[in-house]
Amino acid sequence: FALLAVPAAITLGLLFVARRIHPRPEDLEAAAPQGDGRRLPRTFWVYLVAAALVAAGSADFPLIAYHLERAATVPTPWIPVLYAAAMGTSGAGALVFGRLFDRSGIRVLVPLTILAAGYAPLAFLGGPWAAALGASLWGLGMGVHESLVPAAVAPMVPPERRPSAYGLFTAGYGVAWFLGSAAMGALYEVSLPALVGCSVSLQLLAIPFLLRVRIPPR
Repeated sequence: FALLAVPAAITLGLLFVARRIHPRPEDLEAAAPQGDGRRLPRTFWVYLVAAALVAAGSADFPLIAYHLERAATVPTPWIPVLYAAAMGTSGAGALVFGRLFDRSGIRVLVPLTILAAGYAPLAFLGGPWAAALGASLWGLGMGVHESLVPAAVAPMVPPERRPSAYGLFTAGYGVAWFLGSAAMGALYEVSLPALVGCSVSLQLLAIPFLLRVRIPPR
């Protein structure tokens, strides 16, 4: 864990340099989004509902790891390896799909959400190879959540409202993830198919809301 201080220091250093070079990042705007600057647009709230549904359907990896060990799906020493592979998929996916997001806009989130929703049946109901694929899809979903999903907020709102918009978005996203994780943790002791159904259903319910969000490609 002490080694984590190295990337943390690098991150803080980059943040400090960026702060010195661009003390007013809003001045970099080529053109401000349309809006009166006093209220958040309806598109933002529709998108927040979609993101909250996706978050609620995403289990924390500790629950997946607990299941893999309890069900003896894979040997215990391999569970951290699966997590490392999931994180690798997360990082690589963020780079690749971030590029697609720049070209195609928010619509790229629709197929990615459908694809990532497949992690649950694979990880909780499948065998060793299915669990490995499920962990990779879970990592893919995490990469999308941590990069593409927040990035789409910026072009939705005027620059002067972005701090409050991101605060509301992060709060709603976090609460939904907490509630969804709590529900899936409770369902785990009742029925694995019910857990899987809850996870997949919540994420797929986000698709109609995503299709209603209109943001031009950047």
